Amino acid sequence: MAEDTLVADTITPQMLRFERDLAAPIETVWQYLVDPELRARWFMGGPTDPCVGGKLGMTFAHQNLSDGDVPNPERYAKNQGKSWSEDILQIEPPHLLAFTWDNGEAGEVKIELFAFAPDRTRLVLTHSRLRGAADARSFGGGWGAHLEVLQKRLAGERVENFWDLHAEAEKRAIDAVGL
Repeated sequence: MAEDTLVADTITPQMLRFERDLAAPIETVWQYLVDPELRARWFMGGPTDPCVGGKLGMTFAHQNLSDGDVPNPERYAKNQGKSWSEDILQIEPPHLLAFTWDNGEAGEVKIELFAFAPDRTRLVLTHSRLRGAADARSFGGGWGAHLEVLQKRLAGERVENFWDLHAEAEKRAIDAVGL
């Protein structure tokens, strides 16, 4: 990660909180949250109705997150192509997007954006109401890796291997919750 990038992670069995300093204006970062094609470049795309009560589409296509030819590890291969949607709980462009995870069974995700310079945005992602250490490990690894991909995309950098980033983020999550 870039040296000037704020990285402040809090990982507990009940909640994850990630802060990132992104090299892009707030309007650009917002588009990476709500535009399905841009969101697919760092996380998951899918049909989206950006309003409270609308749906945030999710399609698992993680083999497309690496710029190199990197297949999904075996434990994630079964998810390839899986699509679903989550409920949008709050949306205040370009500052706030909140949605359920697993229809609320695995908590809620809130992404807040703060412009602090013409071309810089602070992103704060909070995933609350986790079901325990296993969720913290899984979602901590996922969010940590996806946010690093977002940072790289916004900075115009390549993502050689998403799954290497995921393994590093998952290790940090495991270390944080003591699994």
